[in-house]
Amino acid sequence: MLRKISIISLFVILANSIFAQDATTLVQSGVDLNVIYRNEATFGVLAHSNGFGITYRRAKHMTADRKRVIEFEFVNMSHPKEVKTVNPYYENSKGFYYGELNSMLIPRIGLGYQNVLYRKAERRSVEIRYSYYLGLSLGLLKPVYLEILPKNPTSGNEVNVSTERYDPNVHTMDRIYGAAPYFKGIDELSVYPGGYLKLGLSFEYGNTRSSVKAVETGVTFDAYPKVVPLMAYAKNYQVFPSFYISLIFGRKWF
Repeated sequence: MLRKISIISLFVILANSIFAQDATTLVQSGVDLNVIYRNEATFGVLAHSNGFGITYRRAKHMTADRKRVIEFEFVNMSHPKEVKTVNPYYENSKGFYYGELNSMLIPRIGLGYQNVLYRKAERRSVEIRYSYYLGLSLGLLKPVYLEILPKNPTSGNEVNVSTERYDPNVHTMDRIYGAAPYFKGIDELSVYPGGYLKLGLSFEYGNTRSSVKAVETGVTFDAYPKVVPLMAYAKNYQVFPSFYISLIFGRKWF
């Protein structure tokens, strides 16, 4: 009896091993199998109502219709009152955002879940999912530096400017020649720790089950315990709602 059980057990192990090898071989050769890929990694680019960003996600299936996802994002966040302008008194002046005190970059890390609303029936159909994420939103503020004209500019074609941190009490519109190089002031970052909530709806249209191609849209709320000083002459906020759309690409594996 014990010998029979041992033989059966060995047969089952060998069968499972052969099936796994065959499945892997078929997937590598391009054959589409109706199996659950437990792991997923994706990369995406996104545009939102206050800027742009990139995203990376690592997901694992909990069930056939539900995934647990770790998300990493890096976006910039602009004040809604930002308007790019130039000094009209100088023909070759550079563009700048008048009143901008700080530029804001946000790294996010969060945990979320994706759930299937409509399962893909065929390779050419679309799978619809809804998702939600909650995590850390770290506001990094870099002070704005500008190229400033002297109080009594000399006549002639040559323009002499100095690079100074923007001060709305000192630097009037007529004295600003333009924006300084972006990385000026990068060593003066200030940090605003906060959190974010994201709600999304994705449409996956990949033509194989092992690849990921999707469009996602939704809304994100970044919130901080105190007001974030982005602009002079305008109201600043603690909560930044934004609508986003992203293109997502990646792969799945066992």
